[in-house]
Amino acid sequence: MGSKLSTRHHKESFQTKNSSDLCFPQVICGLNDPQNYTSDQSKVQLDEFEDPLIGDHETQESEGGEADLHKYLVGCKKNPGHRQFIPIDTFSKKHLPEGLQDKDLYEYIRNIADQTVRVDVTISSPHRPKFLPETTQPYPFYNMSERRNLRTGSGRVWRVNKFQDGVPQDGHYAFNAYTKCWCRKCEVSNSPSNVWWEFYVYTATHVVFDEIEANHTTLKLFYDKEESPVVSVDKVSVDYVNIEYDLCRLKCVTCDKNLGTKLMEMFKHFKNVCEKIWNKYAACGSKHKFLFIVSHPHGCSKQVSVGQWEDKLEVGGRFQFTYRTCTCPGSSGAHVHCLGYDWHWFKRVHSGSFKSGLNYSGVSYV
Repeated sequence: MGSKLSTRHHKESFQTKNSSDLCFPQVICGLNDPQNYTSDQSKVQLDEFEDPLIGDHETQESEGGEADLHKYLVGCKKNPGHRQFIPIDTFSKKHLPEGLQDKDLYEYIRNIADQTVRVDVTISSPHRPKFLPETTQPYPFYNMSERRNLRTGSGRVWRVNKFQDGVPQDGHYAFNAYTKCWCRKCEVSNSPSNVWWEFYVYTATHVVFDEIEANHTTLKLFYDKEESPVVSVDKVSVDYVNIEYDLCRLKCVTCDKNLGTKLMEMFKHFKNVCEKIWNKYAACGSKHKFLFIVSHPHGCSKQVSVGQWEDKLEVGGRFQFTYRTCTCPGSSGAHVHCLGYDWHWFKRVHSGSFKSGLNYSGVSYV
């Protein structure tokens, strides 16, 4: 996908001679050293846009499948050594900047990490468009439906619900056409389970484009370190997709009692800690500009990256953020949390990167 910045119909131009190679400030990738944290690192002035930014997607493609992913990690040119990524199993409050090293924020990030999944796709839909909407910028993986290479991105679990005989067990009404579990195992079983769990996963549209790709998508959960046991879900469908905002919502199912119970408890804990974070930081977004991402760079084990967002761009009444917080191929679709701007129903995912090192999110409400 081309890396040239496309602004299309913006109201004011960037103050630069060449918009394809912007002179953004060279700040560090991540914030492992709290001394590098400032209350305002923004040096780029961007105005209102009618259309989203366009750069390079950050899915990881692997011709050799799972076996070759570590090769891409070792050979990474964007972040050699990946020193600014923090393995989730070693992440602690000390990795947060001064003034934000509190227990609730740490617990919140750990919970988002628990929700983070690797998204594996093994086919490209023939319905992918040639270009991004209203541009001549090539759309990722267009005209590649004959290839069967593994592509990996990241995503985040959302809203877990238990069903019994088609009736939701959380007390809320939810229409469901099923009275039995619809996972792949139960689809071909003479005795499908009457108890199952459904949940959503948010990712980027360029990671999972449509139902054709969803049928060839597998989620890898709780992949916190290389020796983590394999926990996967391979029955997903597309519930919502928006090409322009680069947002996709997948509906997923499992009748594994251990997995379903774990997901339910995880999401229950998330709702509790999320309310605490909102009460503490709802009015502090522009003050701290703190941003974190949990993703699976190069399809490998889960990593946390922390930093600051640089600019908040208005795009047709919604917003898109730019940041230098570390990402790599494989980070596409990961949740981008901007402290003070996220409430739990607003979904913002990592969308891409420019050659300058500046990253950008998809488009969402704040």
